[in-house]
Amino acid sequence: MQNTPWWRGAIIYQVYPRSLMDSNGDGVGDIAGIIDKLDYIASLGVDAIWVSPFFRSPMKDFGYDISDYRDVDPLFGNLDDIDRLIAEAHRRGIKLIIDQVLSHTSDQHAWFQQSRESKDNAKADWYVWADPSEDGTPPNNWLAIFGGSAWEWEPRREQYYLHNFLKSQPDLNFHNPQVRAQILSEVEFWLKRGVDGLRLDAINFCFHDQQLRDNPAKPVAERKGRGFSEDNPYAFQRHIFDNTRPENLGFMEEIRSLMDRYPGAVTLGEISSEDSLATMAEYTQGNKRLHMAYSFELLSDEFSAAYIRQTVETLEQGLGEGWPCWAIGNHDVARVVSRWGAGNQSPQLAKVLNAMLFSLRGSICSYQGEELGLTEASIEQHQLQDPYGITFWPRFKGRDGCRTPMPWSDEANGGFTAAVPWLPVPQEHLLRAVSVQDPNKDSVLNAYRHFTQWRKQQPALLWGDIQFYDLGKNVLAFSRQTAEQTLLAVFNLSAEDVRATLPSELNENGGLDPLTGHGFSGMKQAEVLVLPAFDAYFAVINQ
Repeated sequence: MQNTPWWRGAIIYQVYPRSLMDSNGDGVGDIAGIIDKLDYIASLGVDAIWVSPFFRSPMKDFGYDISDYRDVDPLFGNLDDIDRLIAEAHRRGIKLIIDQVLSHTSDQHAWFQQSRESKDNAKADWYVWADPSEDGTPPNNWLAIFGGSAWEWEPRREQYYLHNFLKSQPDLNFHNPQVRAQILSEVEFWLKRGVDGLRLDAINFCFHDQQLRDNPAKPVAERKGRGFSEDNPYAFQRHIFDNTRPENLGFMEEIRSLMDRYPGAVTLGEISSEDSLATMAEYTQGNKRLHMAYSFELLSDEFSAAYIRQTVETLEQGLGEGWPCWAIGNHDVARVVSRWGAGNQSPQLAKVLNAMLFSLRGSICSYQGEELGLTEASIEQHQLQDPYGITFWPRFKGRDGCRTPMPWSDEANGGFTAAVPWLPVPQEHLLRAVSVQDPNKDSVLNAYRHFTQWRKQQPALLWGDIQFYDLGKNVLAFSRQTAEQTLLAVFNLSAEDVRATLPSELNENGGLDPLTGHGFSGMKQAEVLVLPAFDAYFAVINQ
């Protein structure tokens, strides 16, 4: 497998810059803070880091509203800091992936400032503008994810502009070839600087229906899921005209054509559509679009062995030669041990969830703090920063609870800053701080490190095909197979001990040779696997 691209089977560690480490005492993390923690990140055994947006921005959506694609916001540092981050990461053998937010900009971007002034200036058609309906209302029924209409009135043009997110995030008009060419130029700026890949935010939102047709209503029974609370009317529609348009596939191919001029550079698309698994397959099809994509299926509240199996198998059936990427946590959803642990947020649950994620076929995104088993922080209303949570409080409390600063020590503010942190560090996180876990060989942190190193020695876990087995309600079991190794991985996802009877085919041809060194204690007794609560078993399947 020496010719396998570096990103296939890679573990990508997501850094949320505001919350990793504050180097200058202003209460907000920064690029220099990331550099300071590169040795720690390297100790985790990950292959790459994905850094969430650090570009110049008014921070209405914490960097996902970009006012200059080619500059670093002073809050985080400057371009020299980014160059140093790239160099220092590479010196440690770590690749660097950056966020690119292409579907929209900030309303403070120079392009939009010009576009909003008139209908006949050089940037007039760079954003999505539409005349009002006869009664002055918006041109159609499209809704914004963060609440309300997706249209905002601009009196200077006497037109509405489209915003799929906040009204301060106007959508670019990708039907305009000048816009596509300019965006590709913005992307190439960073490729020339030496980044190894791009995480493409909301990449299926680039194009809109030029006829501005209304989205159809969604039946009540289908409104749950996809990460939207029931009090958000966005869930009331089928979003078939405001995103995931067929024209977007051509733009994916334009991006890929650019990426192919930078050997080794990779694209990772974030997909949220009516059928995200089908869109993931479509967007990675034929080795001519995105290299890989991930969606929110395993970032949802739903948790069971059957659900994980169904999700992975559904994607595999449609993926063809495409390559998946999986995540169970990120900066947009509640911490996984709280989301999936319900009343049991034990360190052992964190260990088995990390190992399960690292054993799936594909590349992996692991969010900062998952190596510590961090729980969702409880944020009071007056402490909220996230506009999403501010709008939908109290039924949806926003995304601040997963964005709190990393606890490096059990001292005040977790050793993150000497100032008042931008979000509070919860007391319970101090008990799971790096300084507490580092000397403890049985900690979640050291289990994470141990497993990532062990995984590197298992070709089947890095690149192998996947096949699932039914071993019972709370048990997730599958094989991973390459030409050189076939490996069985079994996970008890419950808080109770489990005895699982092996299917006959796993006892034939020499049966199973248990593997050691992974840190779990599940064992085989005759034709039965004995798995303690939140534990796992690994073995070579003899062919």
